[in-house]
Amino acid sequence: MRARIDVSEIEAKTKIRAKYLRALENEEWGLLPGPTFVKSFLRTYAQALDLDGKALVEEYRLHHERPSEAMLEPIVSTPQSKRSRGRGGSGEGPSRGYLIAVSSIGAVIVVLIALLIIGGGSSKNSGGSPTTTTHGHAATAKHRSGTAAAHRRPGASLLVAVSLRAHAVVYVCLIGDDGRKLIPGIELQPGESTHTYHARRFEITLGNSSVTMFVDGTARAVAPSSEPIGYAITKADGRRPLPAGHLPTCT
Repeated sequence: MRARIDVSEIEAKTKIRAKYLRALENEEWGLLPGPTFVKSFLRTYAQALDLDGKALVEEYRLHHERPSEAMLEPIVSTPQSKRSRGRGGSGEGPSRGYLIAVSSIGAVIVVLIALLIIGGGSSKNSGGSPTTTTHGHAATAKHRSGTAAAHRRPGASLLVAVSLRAHAVVYVCLIGDDGRKLIPGIELQPGESTHTYHARRFEITLGNSSVTMFVDGTARAVAPSSEPIGYAITKADGRRPLPAGHLPTCT
């Protein structure tokens, strides 16, 4: 947006379809083919915009990639494997690291099966009741839920997500927490969509009503108006209109 680059230009430059570029911008990972493609698209898109592709990929891995997906990564060919082929290797068959990983996983599975068999025999010999097992599962589930809650980001439940999609040329000034200018008073072009922003409180000024606002993923229409209008948006109070004299400015 700052560079005034249209999505169609990036599509032609990166050979990534526009709908996938918009999915990257809106962090709609479910619309993309898979984690491997997401990381490849992020690197290509970042290179086209002179951004740090490695940092974007690491952030995606940290916040959105499941461990099971990360374990599949060695299957995809990397520049290192290409270099190995260049030195005379055939390049066929799995890499050594992949074989080691598969062997380790197989060993863990064998150990777990053995423990289950031993545990089952001990349970029968000691005459343990099914009630004890049920309580054990309940305690484990409770522990897991507590652990998951402990790893949640502090204050995450107070954050609200906001994005915009313009239907015609519309001026936008979006202010986040601590007065940070997230959209610093620019005009969105017809069909243009913004990033999805997260904050505890937003204040926004719109030059007209030719825009759809998405609050926590739900489309919210803007009341018809040819004059500037504004809203305050929080998780607790939702979206509230601002009086004409209290609209935020980005000048």
